[in-house]
Amino acid sequence: MKKITSRAILGAILAPIFSSTVIAIPAREVRWDALVGVIQTGNVVGSGTGAVTGAGQPWVVTGGRAEVDLSNGDLSFDVEGLVLAGGNNIGTRGTNAQVRGTLVCDTNGSAGGGNSVLVNTPLVALSAQGEADFSGNVGPLPAVCATEPDIAFLIRSTGGNWFAAGIVREP
Repeated sequence: MKKITSRAILGAILAPIFSSTVIAIPAREVRWDALVGVIQTGNVVGSGTGAVTGAGQPWVVTGGRAEVDLSNGDLSFDVEGLVLAGGNNIGTRGTNAQVRGTLVCDTNGSAGGGNSVLVNTPLVALSAQGEADFSGNVGPLPAVCATEPDIAFLIRSTGGNWFAAGIVREP
């Protein structure tokens, strides 16, 4: 009888832990397995004061990826073949010698009164062939970057327009 009582008590304690209820734990690391150039010029990502407008010409990317650790702000990206896909400078980086990576946290602005939050890397060189990379820390991230599921990654110009976006996001 004593064994049955101990098992019953243990079962009562462990049942809530192993039940079908799942507690959502935000992902610590987010990555984008590929990058794609802006196709629809003037396309806007984000909202309110955190809105970022797409470049005025279409761009292409031949390769790239990005990842961020939301717990400590470590961020890295690399982009290959980021070149114009239209206009007189087609197939080149045009006059763009530098780019930056940007996290757009809370893209729909639901947690920030209609405003997305932008987190930028420093500017890095963009080669004549459209290659750039960054690996470093962008400092402590705003809480909304970890609490809101809608987060995007962009490659932007020194003027602020976006040329490319991270796609195939995990998780």
